[in-house]
Amino acid sequence: MLQVGVLGATGYAGYELVKIIQRHPQAELAFVSSQSYAGQRYSAIYPCPYEMTLVAPDEAPLDKADVVFLCTPHAASAPYAKQAVDAGAKCVDLSADFRLHDADIYAQWYVEHPLPEMLDQAVYGLTEIYRDQIAETDLVANPGCYPTGPLLALYPLLQKGLVSDSRIIVDAKSGVSGAGAKASPTTHYVNVNENLSAYKVGHSHRHAPEMEQELTLFADKPMRVTFVPHLLPVTRGILSTIYANFGKATTVSDVIALWQETYAGEPFVLVCQEGKLATVAHAAHTNRCAISIASAGAPGEFVIVTAIDNLLKGASGQAVQNMNVMFGLDETAGLLA
Repeated sequence: MLQVGVLGATGYAGYELVKIIQRHPQAELAFVSSQSYAGQRYSAIYPCPYEMTLVAPDEAPLDKADVVFLCTPHAASAPYAKQAVDAGAKCVDLSADFRLHDADIYAQWYVEHPLPEMLDQAVYGLTEIYRDQIAETDLVANPGCYPTGPLLALYPLLQKGLVSDSRIIVDAKSGVSGAGAKASPTTHYVNVNENLSAYKVGHSHRHAPEMEQELTLFADKPMRVTFVPHLLPVTRGILSTIYANFGKATTVSDVIALWQETYAGEPFVLVCQEGKLATVAHAAHTNRCAISIASAGAPGEFVIVTAIDNLLKGASGQAVQNMNVMFGLDETAGLLA
């Protein structure tokens, strides 16, 4: 049995990880950690049967784990990643600390990177695209929740040169759990219920440079993203609507056929049939990404719609999928398709 450690186990992503590991046939928890709740039983924080005592992150027995998941804040995660790898464990970081390849870009969007010398060690953990590299690394940078769906949908299209513009518009709507467990006026029930609001519009959300980095690699040319996230009054799920111009000879059927070819045999990518668009219900409570497309009415103009569960394929589920690849396990182990 793989020995698994979870730092930051009392956030929403941490709780999902604990639940997945508890049902994983080849992994078990070695420790769970929390700065705020150290010394308390896990079952005292969440209504669950897990009776492990939470330890402080600095007291976590990293040398007892085969793999450590970091559900810790940006900039705080990198030092823990180094400690975990130095202790002989593999590491999957759910923060943004290793997603951006360029330390200067990271500094523009976050803070000065605490360990820029480690950036080259990390593999971006979009499993379906970087599976071979993930299998060989000790450090995975789990993707952000918002980029996951659009990147999976756009990858084969950019690889084939079907997108004619260097600018893509991503309009995304996320459930409230995407804001994390810490309460704020923005995520208060009274402000969210029966409401829909945009925030950090255009090019001010931290996931924009992450998307641009990967889209640029896919297209082999600079790509620009106009990104508008919204807060949706549901608990979980992300629905992304993506606008891009294609070659006029391209059809909806062509795109669906390309997706089906690219993702044939992928257990967690659902290509919707022509005439059907992805919805949050296609992905909620699963590790699935649903992708779909419709004509925008003119030749070469299309609308792509993707859906994921932000806590699973957008966070903990993809993290376990990456763990399974890192250790050569059945990729679906512990996960729901």
